[in-house]
Amino acid sequence: MPESNAIENVVIIGSGPAGWTAAIYAARAALEPLVFPGRALTKEVLPGGQLMLTTDVENYPGFPDGVTGPEMMDLFYKQALRFGTRVATDKGISNTLEYGLHTPCQEVTSVDLGTRPFVVNGDGGLTVRSHAVIIATGAKANWLGQENEQRLAQSGGGVSACAVCDGALPIFRDKELAVVGGGDSAVEEGTYLTKFASKVYLVHRRDQLRASKIMQQRVFDNPKMEPLWNKVVIDVIGDKHITAIKLKDTKTGEETEKEVGGLFIAIGHTPITQFLNGQLDVDEKGYIILKDPYRSTTKIEGVFVAGDVVDSVYRQAVTAAGMGCKAAIDAERWLAEKGLA
Repeated sequence: MPESNAIENVVIIGSGPAGWTAAIYAARAALEPLVFPGRALTKEVLPGGQLMLTTDVENYPGFPDGVTGPEMMDLFYKQALRFGTRVATDKGISNTLEYGLHTPCQEVTSVDLGTRPFVVNGDGGLTVRSHAVIIATGAKANWLGQENEQRLAQSGGGVSACAVCDGALPIFRDKELAVVGGGDSAVEEGTYLTKFASKVYLVHRRDQLRASKIMQQRVFDNPKMEPLWNKVVIDVIGDKHITAIKLKDTKTGEETEKEVGGLFIAIGHTPITQFLNGQLDVDEKGYIILKDPYRSTTKIEGVFVAGDVVDSVYRQAVTAAGMGCKAAIDAERWLAEKGLA
């Protein structure tokens, strides 16, 4: 697929809530944005973002009866295309694409931010040049790597990587649940789940938590929380829904089963920034560093970021969407200031 001769106003990399919101705002500003959504379930960037692995979304404003993650992202996508957003597919650039988990969309393999216009390379052979780039590639949850864990996570079978997103759902209420992890995030997830669960087990591979002292005290003071020391999950049991986890003792090697009605993985997230090849500054966890914490700007003029690729704190659809709005407005104003659009 040859290089496009036209110079784009703005290319958006990623298609979660941040990416599609940025596309909506940029398209309404007549910038005709081009989105590289990612490659369905086979590479780094999942088209639609992590919401494609979420069943019921009940905490996004405007959906009083809730909505599934894929349905929500389909609505975002259609709204973006309505105003003139274009999508990088394997067949070229399109504005009439049928959206779905197996859509043949291109994923960005590399970018050159050291030349202007910027150069963006897709894995389907499409190379484009663009005055501005919005990076909204998100962060992928770190999973245990168990086959049934992934299957149940994708089918809504009671395995999740976000307690705040899913913990209040009816399928988890009054159940015994397990959280894997030993850091602050795991304790926060577990503490949140105690509002709805009958019991929360904190599964940790060591005999003491890595969380801060004040966070550890929350565990010991909460009668609904119980640490399972020196344990790792070696299997997730259940057909349509999780029924138990298989544990192995890290000291004795003994294997046991614990019946649970839900499993939450809280062992961190990895921001998807590998394709940048170090061209933007990142923090110790790999999240892109903003030039101005109240904006979407980076150290490179014309490069903006939004969503979970920069947000290590909230990681919610609504905050990602808000950041996508900021990035599009920042890009629009920068392009106008430079006389580029």
